[in-house]
Amino acid sequence: MESPTTVPAVELRISISETEPLIWRQLVLPETATVAELHGAIQTAFGWKDAHLYAVAGHDRGGKKRIIMGVDDGDGPDGTELAVDVRLAELFDPHSPGLSDLEYDYDFGDNWTHEIEVVGPAVLNENTIACLGGAMRGPIEDSGGVGGYANVVAVVSNPKHPEHREAVDWLEFVTQESVSKFDPAAFEITVVNDQLRLLARRLWPGDVTEEEVVFVLGPALWFLNQADPDGLPLTSAGYLKPIVVKRAMTELGWIEPWNTNVSTESHAAPVRIVRERLQEWKLLRKSKDRLLLTPAARKLINRPAMLWHYIADRLASPGHEGVKIATQLRVHWDLSASHPPRKIVDDVVQLALHEHGLRTATGADIPLDWARGLRIDVHQSLLCLRLRGSTKWGSDELGLSDAGVKFLLDVQTRWDGRSV
Repeated sequence: MESPTTVPAVELRISISETEPLIWRQLVLPETATVAELHGAIQTAFGWKDAHLYAVAGHDRGGKKRIIMGVDDGDGPDGTELAVDVRLAELFDPHSPGLSDLEYDYDFGDNWTHEIEVVGPAVLNENTIACLGGAMRGPIEDSGGVGGYANVVAVVSNPKHPEHREAVDWLEFVTQESVSKFDPAAFEITVVNDQLRLLARRLWPGDVTEEEVVFVLGPALWFLNQADPDGLPLTSAGYLKPIVVKRAMTELGWIEPWNTNVSTESHAAPVRIVRERLQEWKLLRKSKDRLLLTPAARKLINRPAMLWHYIADRLASPGHEGVKIATQLRVHWDLSASHPPRKIVDDVVQLALHEHGLRTATGADIPLDWARGLRIDVHQSLLCLRLRGSTKWGSDELGLSDAGVKFLLDVQTRWDGRSV
């Protein structure tokens, strides 16, 4: 087994100014990392939600004044640079330890200023980020800056305070966790490094291999190949015949020991769901008593890489704004490993639909059961792909595989407007 490639890195101690006790993290990043990637590492390490603008400002290692922002909205000062265009090696000299003149500011309303100290040079495995230490949990988003957060901590820890109940309700709503689990002194380096590993996989996913393409698209390729060239037989009611259903469940590894009666689509949900999705994606079509390849499928069946992009595009642009919003949420949750608690996930989808201006035909808010239906629809679409490194149907207990990360990043880039 080959040893991982190592790269020059810089060790930085990042502290949130004026917090008491001090909230800090010690991070190691490749010298070639961009400011945008540093931003991602800071957000992850401190538990921020990346919900506000940010900037890095001050003087770089050569004494040049720099103002670096994540977005170019035209409102920044003259000379503002984009974070994706600036690398850490331009800003910090690993061999000159000490407090840097550059600061990272997050949320220009609450104004969280993060001081950056250069600790020294380091070596990292390629495409990784590490946390070596830290103290205290990160502040709560939108808590009012240093003073506001300190007040929240004081009030929720004092049951006799007249605003205790109100503060507890707010904290539980914002964090979606019980106040009994809130510990401002908590810092778990193992958890932080697990989250940084997930971040690194998103930042530097690597090229998609042919084997990854074939594995992720396994169910779709199976159906397309079975339908080539003469199609698959259908019952008079328009469902796949039992012999096809049984073969699909067996060859795709979907039969469970507790459910061997899988000869019809009504008892074999995976077959029905994949068949329906391939029809929605214009890869299969019904014609009389057969399920046939569409013209698009005939072009793609022997070109798995092109089929990968085709399906990613279908997921990114489903033709229904509500499905698109629900898909964007699910992809973000999967890639960031930050799913909302099950009991409120439909409320989150409903709120997102509302914030995007979606209403019923009568102008009313989207009902919760509609939001739930959209979430389930997106969930079923993603089940048709092997995104978690397993052939088992519905392996949601597993994290995304490397190939799954690459596929969902492909979907995400289509919303970001970047080329794939």
